Amino acid sequence: MIEILKPDFEFADDRGELKQLVHEGYKQINVVRSKAGVFRGGHCHQFNREAFYIIEGSIELTVRKDGAEEKYFFQAGSMFAIDERVYHDFHFLTDTILVGMYNRGVELDNGEKDIIPE
Repeated sequence: MIEILKPDFEFADDRGELKQLVHEGYKQINVVRSKAGVFRGGHCHQFNREAFYIIEGSIELTVRKDGAEEKYFFQAGSMFAIDERVYHDFHFLTDTILVGMYNRGVELDNGEKDIIPE
């Protein structure tokens, strides 16, 4: 239901570091900041594969599809993708900043949003 990803490119020297998360394949990119204890999700996307990179913090991710459920714990530096039609919930264990990327974008051409509540 999910795929563990790695940044496309990483570079570090005495000045700092650069992480290129992706260089193609995503149309919409969001930065999300959530406080510890917050719950987000309870939905899936029919047309979008969604990828995440955690900049700071930690989360518990629950994914569900066709009666199966999986739980994951991720922290800063983790990168993963959730396939289309997989319901997902985020429980933010600490104050967290993450990048969310959609391969098509949530806003569809017909003006509707690709968000299907559970």
